[in-house]
Amino acid sequence: METRLIVAGDAPVLAALHVAGFPDAPWSHTQISGSLSLPTTTGLLAYENETPLGFILCQMAGDESEILTFCTAPAARRRGIGNALLAQALHAARAQGIMRMFLDVAADNAAALALYEKNGFRPIGKRKNYYPRAHGAVDAVMLEKTW
Repeated sequence: METRLIVAGDAPVLAALHVAGFPDAPWSHTQISGSLSLPTTTGLLAYENETPLGFILCQMAGDESEILTFCTAPAARRRGIGNALLAQALHAARAQGIMRMFLDVAADNAAALALYEKNGFRPIGKRKNYYPRAHGAVDAVMLEKTW
């Protein structure tokens, strides 16, 4: 697996990964393009043999960063790709003077919650009925990591 910085031209690839990873509420090509057009947005794309495996998009402002979205292709899960992307994003944030990182994660996403806990994130709140699901919305757990 290799990673590289995301560029604006990656929006279609990211949108396709997001549809596969979050079929209940994927980000559209327009939403991803809009985020990538902001100078405060940065991200990493993981790939292997030119096949995209996952990505992480972060927004940075001052000494804080927020993970906007983070996705691993379903066929590539349980291979450490998400952990590697998160570790690289945390390292890059620290190198840029970021002192605090935030994110929201669906309360029913046990794998993601375990990944974030393993990487030192802690819960700081909830957003009720935030993520749509076919069976009804689920809460978002708000997490943060400081260093």
